[in-house]
Amino acid sequence: MTLRKTLSILGLMLALTIMLPVMHADDWNQMTRFTFSQPLQVPGRALPPGTYRFQLADSGDRHLVRTFREDRTLVATFYSIPRLRDGRSPDAAITLANRGAAQPQAIVAWFFAGEKQGRELLYSSRENQAPARATQTTFMTGN
Repeated sequence: MTLRKTLSILGLMLALTIMLPVMHADDWNQMTRFTFSQPLQVPGRALPPGTYRFQLADSGDRHLVRTFREDRTLVATFYSIPRLRDGRSPDAAITLANRGAAQPQAIVAWFFAGEKQGRELLYSSRENQAPARATQTTFMTGN
């Protein structure tokens, strides 16, 4: 290989590296922090009040969601399906289902900031899909 070809290949590789978009870890895994003042239900688990991080799993499966405490302790892992919201918003959002006073509200969906497509949480048949049938309210995080 001649020096000219080697320099051309290196220059092309450098140009491609510079032109690739920079993706932050939060963009890739869509990590979003939420603070709750009351207990909430996620598939398979009730979350006591506190701050939690929701993010897509660091794997090829873009349907696997993990929830961590603020100290990054894993709390729950569950599956989700895509869900669209009305319009694109700069804010992250979460949709809650009101299941009555006897049960905590259930998290139905989570939307990463700036994305129209979010994640709808899948509850097991044992938990039945009651959250999907309950009255739902979406809350924006704001800036």
